[in-house]
Amino acid sequence: MKSRMWALVIGAALLIGGGGRALAHCQIPCGIYNDEARFTLMSEHVKTIAKSMRQIVAIGMSAERNENQLVRWVKNKEAHADKLSEIVTYYFMTQRIKPVSKSKKAAYAKYVREVTLLHQILVTSMKAKQSTDQKHCTKLRKLIAEFKESRLPKKAAFPVKAKGSSAKK
Repeated sequence: MKSRMWALVIGAALLIGGGGRALAHCQIPCGIYNDEARFTLMSEHVKTIAKSMRQIVAIGMSAERNENQLVRWVKNKEAHADKLSEIVTYYFMTQRIKPVSKSKKAAYAKYVREVTLLHQILVTSMKAKQSTDQKHCTKLRKLIAEFKESRLPKKAAFPVKAKGSSAKK
């Protein structure tokens, strides 16, 4: 009886307090990662931010301004900038990028480069929220491409044979 009561109390607490919003990743060491999918999402968010900016400008210049549509496009632009920032923060910075000792010079240099790129993406995403200047979307695309190249180096089109390996088996 006592355990049933505790189960009800815990269940009620979860129902009442567990309604928080979902973030870009689970924030537990689940081991389920898909960097390619995150890069695709990031690209889609930038495309949506850019389209929102174009729509905001077009509505603002229209003789018959539709204030409701204007507000919707502004909110859409800001929501996608936030989603981009969540992926950067909650997926890459907290789960995928691991601190490296300065004694491992090459690995440390890559770590610093990636953290710097992520910071630049966050700042540029914030600036995109604050304006309708497409230069921010252009910069976001460039930064995301640089970060992707660092995280997912291009693989050779054909497998490279190791020295001394023979074609016969």
